This record gives sequence, structure tokens and C-alpha cells, in this order.
Amino acid sequence: MRIGVVCPYSLGTPGGVQNHVRDLAEALLSLGHDISVLAPVDDTDAVPPYVVSSGRAVGVPYNGSVARVTFGPRTAARVKSWLADGGFDVVHVHEPTTPSASIIALWSSDGPFVATFHTWQVRSRAMSAASSLLRPALEKIDARIAVSENARSMMVQHIGGEAVVIPNGLYTSRFKGSPRSEWMGEDGTISFLGRLDEPRKGLGVLLDAVPALLAERPGLKVLVAGAGQADEARRSLPARYRDRVLFLGAIDDEARADMLAGSDVYVAPHLGGESFGIVLLEAMAAGAPVLASDLAAFRQVLDGGRLGELFDPGDSGELAARALRLLRRPAEREELLSAGLAAVPRYDWSALLPELLSVYELVAR
Repeated sequence: MRIGVVCPYSLGTPGGVQNHVRDLAEALLSLGHDISVLAPVDDTDAVPPYVVSSGRAVGVPYNGSVARVTFGPRTAARVKSWLADGGFDVVHVHEPTTPSASIIALWSSDGPFVATFHTWQVRSRAMSAASSLLRPALEKIDARIAVSENARSMMVQHIGGEAVVIPNGLYTSRFKGSPRSEWMGEDGTISFLGRLDEPRKGLGVLLDAVPALLAERPGLKVLVAGAGQADEARRSLPARYRDRVLFLGAIDDEARADMLAGSDVYVAPHLGGESFGIVLLEAMAAGAPVLASDLAAFRQVLDGGRLGELFDPGDSGELAARALRLLRRPAEREELLSAGLAAVPRYDWSALLPELLSVYELVAR
């Protein structure tokens, strides 16, 4: 099949949607399909040959983060040209309610279109206000996909209609990392992965728990990986604890797998705005026991706590208590590790691609 994929967000910025689009494109290419991805591309971005630029991205505050998108007349012209030249059997747009190339694609053509909805919020005033404006474009969508039940319920609430749930995917084999000795603590290793300058990722909650963690386990090492300035986060720690928290910066896929594989506990202290939780699956695929905020999206991925420990969002005291309990109990960690490894194959691209292709084939017919 000739498949066009529209990513609303800059591929040069880490994020769940961007990673999903890249993995999806690679998975489809591996099966012999012809793929073209339209996405914002900045001058410094290194992108694969199947990516076509929708223009340079600009930052727009959205859902507790900053979305880097393209919009306006130049983007519209590029979208129309890409659609006209593509000869696509199906066009797959992601996050079609954001002001981006995705909604422009819907305005510019009659499809056939598949759309994936990633976002979840309890209530979105912006989406409620814009729903009537967007409805003519959204009605062109031939099949709707949501990455989780939460994302599906938000779509139904604000837009109407129905969607099939197909979760975010990952290549589980890429997370068979090797622990690095320099990242291992004498009293265990805890890790965190997320953008440092995005408060909803909850790094501050973890750092607030560091004194309690180190009071009981002075040889513990805390690894913090992710893009953003680490200086402010480091200064928030008491001076005597700063050498036990290692800020790794933005790391590549190999280092990511190694960090997770060497973690006695992976902590996801996010405060909200999550529709899925792909990072939890990555940790489980690497063999790291998971401790996560009790968010609806995380609870779903962790099967209500069967696949990982949950704590009240924002409660650094409970985070510390539950992390210390796991560190004291290797048998409990091993149980979570085994349960996680057994659960993640459901999310491997080899399992998800047949579901996606069946949607594409139905729409193309």
C-alpha cells in the first residue's frame, strides 16, 4: 500500500506521538509498504529519507507542555502539494484536533483518512470551543483510532462518534539493554526519564523524595535522563545529596535501554496529562520494576497495579516509602519484573501492525 502519515509535532523534539509515528513508519516499511511522513522539520533535525517537511515548527502551549507544530499558509501549501503528489491509498493523521498539518490535511482533501487520537484531559475547554469549527474536517475521517480508553472517551465526549482502541507500540527487543557499572549504586539504582523542563513529568516530586531515600540507603544512585537544563533541578537538591543524583541529559536508544535494564526501580512521578504511558512499557520490556503515579492512563497500562506499584500523584513521601519497600524486597521486584515481561508482547509492533493494517485496508476499499 501507498500510505501517507501526518505527524503534527516536530520530529526533532522527543515525544510519544513522534516516537509512535517513527516506529510505525519503520514497521510498515519493513513489510514492504510505501510510506511518506509529513512532519515539522527544523534546520538542525536529522530525519529519515521518508520524511517530508511541513515547515519549521513553532512552540504552542498545550496540555501542560509545549507542542512544536506548523500552521499557516505556507504549511497549507506544502500539505496540499504532498497530498496531490502522494497518490496515497490511505492517509493516517495523528492528533487531528491540534492546530497543525493534521487538521490542514483534512481540510485539503477528501481522503481516505484514518485518524489516531492520543490526547487525554478530564475536560478540554479549547476542544469544546473548537469542536463546531473542526467538525466539517473531522467528518472526513473514515476510521478513528484511540491509543487508550481515556483518549477514546475524550474523543467521544468532545467530538462524538466512535473509535477502535489500538495502543502505542514499541519494539520490545530494542530494550534488552546491559546495565552499566558506572550507573549502579551500592544500595540500588532508581531511574527517571522525561523532559526536565516540563513540570507535569514530575521530576520535582522525585527530587523531593531523594533525602528520604538516601537517609535509609546512602549508597543509592538516582539516574535522571531527558532533555532540558539540569542546573535548576540540581540546585533544588541539598548539597550533600547532589553527587548521588546523576543527570544524564538526552540519551540515545541504546543508553536508554541500558539505564532501564540496570534499574532496581523505574519511577514515573508524572502529575497528569498522560493518555497512555509508553515509557512504562519500555521499562517493563527492559526488566525494570515500575513505580508510577496513580494516573488513569498509568493504572490502565499497569493493570490496576498488578504490573507495577502506584502512588498518589505529587506525594513525594509515598513515593519514597514505596520505593524503599521495593528496594528492601527483591522477591517482590522479581515478581513485578516477570509480570511486566509477560505483558509487554501485547504492545510489540508485530502484534499491533495486523490491527492497523486491517483498518487501512478497510478504509482503502
